Amino acid sequence: MSEARESSWRIERADQMAVIIDAEDYFATARQALLQARRRIMLVGWDFDSRVDLHVAARLPGEPAQIGELLSWLVDRNPDLHLYLLRWDTGALKGLFRASTAFRLLKWMRHPRIHLKLDGHHPTASSHHQKIVSIDDCFAFCGGIDMTDARWDTRAHHDEDPARTNAGGKPYKPWHDATSALSGPVAKALARSCRDRWQRATGETLEPVEGEAECWPKGLTPTFTAVDVAIARTHPKMDDQEPVYEIEALFLEQIAAARRWLYCESQYFASRRVAEAIARRLDEPDGPEIVIINPQTAEGWLQPIAMDSARARLVRALQARDRQGRLALYHPFTAGGAPIYVHAKITIVDDAQLRIGSANLNNRSMRLDTECDVSVDAARDPDAALEPAIAGIRNGLLAEHLAVPVEQVGALLEQTGSLIAVIERLRGPGHSLSPYQLPELTAATQWLADHEVLDPESPEEVFEPIAGGGLLRRLRRR
Repeated sequence: MSEARESSWRIERADQMAVIIDAEDYFATARQALLQARRRIMLVGWDFDSRVDLHVAARLPGEPAQIGELLSWLVDRNPDLHLYLLRWDTGALKGLFRASTAFRLLKWMRHPRIHLKLDGHHPTASSHHQKIVSIDDCFAFCGGIDMTDARWDTRAHHDEDPARTNAGGKPYKPWHDATSALSGPVAKALARSCRDRWQRATGETLEPVEGEAECWPKGLTPTFTAVDVAIARTHPKMDDQEPVYEIEALFLEQIAAARRWLYCESQYFASRRVAEAIARRLDEPDGPEIVIINPQTAEGWLQPIAMDSARARLVRALQARDRQGRLALYHPFTAGGAPIYVHAKITIVDDAQLRIGSANLNNRSMRLDTECDVSVDAARDPDAALEPAIAGIRNGLLAEHLAVPVEQVGALLEQTGSLIAVIERLRGPGHSLSPYQLPELTAATQWLADHEVLDPESPEEVFEPIAGGGLLRRLRRR
């Protein structure tokens, strides 16, 4: 193990690592990885829906299409295999009232090798937001895609896709997401993290899975081989655990490290500490360009009030610091003009660092919720020539959002030296990116954003507004 820093729990070798964009590829790869499981499958997630169709046409004889039935089928056909499912307790409540889910849960609870736990080991109003799958302690997924309903989509994000329907048969909006696949020592470390979570939730200690096995899913092309991977986490402060703020430290470290470009995809942009770090870079005469890809609006009822209002307040403050036009926020849309929901959590620094995980650019992800990200840094592997692969991922994401060939993105970036110039030249009507427009805020939404009532930084701040200026308390100082 390499020496960890404040911004990481561990730095471990990945024999192989792949970046997986959007759930069409993730679900197909997850299915193959699950088929190869010998001893243990651990699913640690914010949400899980047993009714999810993996959308894999070529299946084995008798292999079910839905994830819940597939997991039962795998355990029944392999007497050595155990399934451990750890899910955030509060988020699970809505699913308990579905008849099919209740039936599945009752069946699993009676199975001697299926172990289900709703995890309530968190502060009030906190959530377990990690999305990790660990298989036999030698392979893992870590990222932002939940194995749940209304996540599947292709990278084309078609307006009308007959496969993009929820478990009830109703169409849902286009969805953009990402995760990573990892094997080797880093997968063992992620497995340990899952076992630690299980122990805190249940009191039961699970031993590591011993023995060698073929872990890498058949058909998955690695993005990197023999690369060091840092694991960063958020654990909230509790009476029986010390807080862990590696996620926040890594964001601040990466923002400070950017020389030319900082590219971020996130469900939200609402973190005061991240905005302060960006402000410091905008104050520099030769700082980097910063491009943030967000959904047009957050989901639900409370999320738009909290996250969209905070985003507007932060962006307005940052624009006042952005004298050279180096900050830009965009939203992706389909060919028919429908907003594509951005759920991916990706940060790419220059051509040098890649980060992917569960953490958003909001306060909760920094200090209140449970999160896990992984990152690679070309500086840790100077002989591996990681830069082309990292640049290729960023250019591929822009090509996806702009509906243009990836080669066009790369050529134009080389010509202009500007991510913003590339986007501005290539964006247009239809499937493309659209600039963020500052909304008008009511006095109520402005107060909620400023005081971080719905996006607190810590358990202590859940029910009380922050004294001393709130969301913009340091951004106002110039």
